Amino acid sequence: LSLLRFISAELTRGYLLEHNEAKYKERREKVYTCLRIPRELEKLMFFGFFLCLDAFLYLFTLLPLRVLLALVRFITLPCCGLSDGRLLQPAQVCDILKAVIMIICFVMMHYVDYSMMYHLIRGQSVIKLYIIYNMLEVADRLFSSFGQDILDALYWTATEPKKKKRAHIGVIPHFFMAVLYVFLHTILVMVQATTLNVAFNSHNKSLLTIMMSNNFVEIKGSVFKKFEKNNLFQMSNSDIRERFNNYVLLLIVCLRNMEQFSWNPDHLWVLFPDVCMVIASEMAVDVVKHAFITKFNDITADVYSEYRASLAFDLVSSRQKNAYTDYSDTVSRRMGFIPLPLAVLLSRVITSSTKIQGALAIVSLLVFYFGLIALKVLNSIVLLGKSCQYVKEAKMEEKLFQTPPANTPGKFAKKPASKAKSPPGTSEEMQSESIISQPVSLSESVSTLVSSNSSDQFLTTPDVEDKGVPQGKSDGKHCSSKEDLLEIDRFTICGNRID
Repeated sequence: LSLLRFISAELTRGYLLEHNEAKYKERREKVYTCLRIPRELEKLMFFGFFLCLDAFLYLFTLLPLRVLLALVRFITLPCCGLSDGRLLQPAQVCDILKAVIMIICFVMMHYVDYSMMYHLIRGQSVIKLYIIYNMLEVADRLFSSFGQDILDALYWTATEPKKKKRAHIGVIPHFFMAVLYVFLHTILVMVQATTLNVAFNSHNKSLLTIMMSNNFVEIKGSVFKKFEKNNLFQMSNSDIRERFNNYVLLLIVCLRNMEQFSWNPDHLWVLFPDVCMVIASEMAVDVVKHAFITKFNDITADVYSEYRASLAFDLVSSRQKNAYTDYSDTVSRRMGFIPLPLAVLLSRVITSSTKIQGALAIVSLLVFYFGLIALKVLNSIVLLGKSCQYVKEAKMEEKLFQTPPANTPGKFAKKPASKAKSPPGTSEEMQSESIISQPVSLSESVSTLVSSNSSDQFLTTPDVEDKGVPQGKSDGKHCSSKEDLLEIDRFTICGNRID
């Protein structure tokens, strides 16, 4: 070919995209999926935030009332007698243990000087504080992963049916371990809040900028890894928990700063831009991270509705008569969110920032407490209604009537051969009764607490798309993904796939 003919061919040659129609449709769907991720992810985050809020408010509102009822039952026991051979129900024992742990840690926190810690941290260099903050984040995750195991061990040891052979070290050692854990975790969160407070109050905001840029480093550590649906579910739960923790830390920072400025409302507007920057950076990082993870691993945006249905299933199942755990403990296992340290620290900050003097202050405190109860009840009602809706949309209602399988401890559960159907004659009345009614006695189902723990069961859901699997088998595995998600918690996979 001559040079002129080559240039002419280069200028006039054409091509048809329709010759590879499937490829370009796939590329277009990936773009649409990335555009849908922010909306679907924020819907999951919004639902998960109120789940954490419900478990958090429970410690301040309903837990004191439940403990009061348990004490009334214990005091009036000689008059009423033992109905089922127990002094207290297992749920009441767990409530008393939670309340005693909170009270002890709250008293111990009064011996920790917040002001001295603030000035000690403020005297450090910027780069040192940046390293300290990263170390605190890692330590917080490690504390959360082991802390719920310590609390579960205490609850089970205190409520375990009595046997001739004792296989534990006793309730008192477990109780001291739980108190030590909650106290250390509270101090850890307190140092986190203090470091964030120092960043807010720095003149050039350099530390705050560095801390916010640290969120974008998280994208590098997660986007380019292989993720299955199970791993993405664990990451989503972790992001929900992290976002709620950040909101509580920001609340503590605002309370401490408002106290220093004599509760001047004008100073709140000074903090507002920095608070918005922290929240906006967290949301932007989550959106970018999840968008590229779903893109690189060929996961559709509809998977977030499955995650939301799995969280809703936990809430609905905790209202059944055969429930074997409290809902707040289920949230702790699923998301790694343990509300006890945050509740102790927030109580300590509020009591040190405000003073209750006079009859008007006491009346205001009572009004505030009843307002919290109203908020908790309203939040629980709305969550329960939305959860029932999500469970029905996901067609997971029949699993509500299945008893938890009793598996050998330390072994993973196998996939069920077929789904158990709900008994004939099950009506809407039976459904509402099983959801609303509280457990009458947990003695029958308490033996399945450890054996049916989600950390002992794990069912994987490998991606079957684009791997040459027949469509029928692919649909069957996709349908079982909702079952698999119910057996996963934050501490089972720890970011790695278990086969």
